[in-house]
Amino acid sequence: MSGALSGIRVLDLSRFIAGPLCCQILGDMGAEVIKVERPGGEDARRFTPLYQGHSIYTMIYNRNKHGITLDTRKPEAITVLEKLAAECDVVVENYRPGTMAAMGLPYERLREINPRIVLTSISGFGQTGPNTGRALFDAIAQAASGLMSVTGEPDGAPMMAGTFVADYISAFHGVMGTLLALQGRERTGRGQHVDISCVDALFACMGTHPSAYAMLGKVPERTGSCDQITVPANVYPASDGHVYLHAGTDPMFPRLATAMGQPELTTDERFSDSTRRLRHVREIDEIVRTWTSKHTRAELAERLTAAGIPFSEVATVPEVVDSPQVAARNMMLDVTHPEFGTVRLPGIPIKLSDTPGEVRKPPPAAGEDNDEVYRRVLGLSTEDIEKMRAGGVI
Repeated sequence: MSGALSGIRVLDLSRFIAGPLCCQILGDMGAEVIKVERPGGEDARRFTPLYQGHSIYTMIYNRNKHGITLDTRKPEAITVLEKLAAECDVVVENYRPGTMAAMGLPYERLREINPRIVLTSISGFGQTGPNTGRALFDAIAQAASGLMSVTGEPDGAPMMAGTFVADYISAFHGVMGTLLALQGRERTGRGQHVDISCVDALFACMGTHPSAYAMLGKVPERTGSCDQITVPANVYPASDGHVYLHAGTDPMFPRLATAMGQPELTTDERFSDSTRRLRHVREIDEIVRTWTSKHTRAELAERLTAAGIPFSEVATVPEVVDSPQVAARNMMLDVTHPEFGTVRLPGIPIKLSDTPGEVRKPPPAAGEDNDEVYRRVLGLSTEDIEKMRAGGVI
């Protein structure tokens, strides 16, 4: 069967991660995605790490796209963009707010060209508010959203996450917003402007912290990897690495105590219920830490599994990539690339039973589909395309 989004055409004007990943997910699900870059390609094509001289960074956010080039500094290019927008269902951009208007393509103009168009704008602080014009990278969103303030050890400095969580979560919100706008269009016949802020997206992931402060005046503190509601729930050392286990609920803790060979812990007044354990978190963590450190991760896995305790080895990236679970879920895919041979790319996390996503096209080189897209979508002749090429428009 065709992909769930078969028949939807997306114009991808975005760069770096949030916008390109949003468009890639739409492409994985069947949408036709046309990625626009300046001649020579976007800056990310030169980011490390490199595989055969080409950026892995670019590869993992741009599969299932047709690559075209366009120098948007030239007036002729804006005319081409308008013609492309007239033939598309969705435009995705992650410029700083105001850039599309400066190019002559604000949402109002796009809506004139194509009343059914959905414009998805992913920016640092959103299209409104006092910070709207500020530039942003992922770590800045982590700092501005409050996430960084609650990440790290209690006696240490605030820390950023080990990957670009703001960009990824913004991409996911961009996909949701785009799909919601397309669904709304089914009823009204009109598109709309989807406004996604990286800071908003992370702030929405802060759990109870914002409301606990707003209603109770409670300011959260950093707790490292320790759960803030129940204990023991933390990262603990094994003799050959680390494990994370969660046995803080009252039904779970006795099972852990038995697995540890220390059932008497359940009758210790300090640990007899979750409220008391929270008051004695350091003591119980030290007891669990002493036990786990004497065993390998495999030994701990066997005991914790038998006891029904939620846990995981703290896996390294090589361990995850090579794991049977990743293989079973097809979360690393071998994709044939015409230039590089086989490249290994992250799989598709959304599993649909009837219209599953698929990798139909490897990440394109900058402008590799210029002739095909401009002919098929805009009906341009070979002469028209060569004229644009000679003028530096593409």
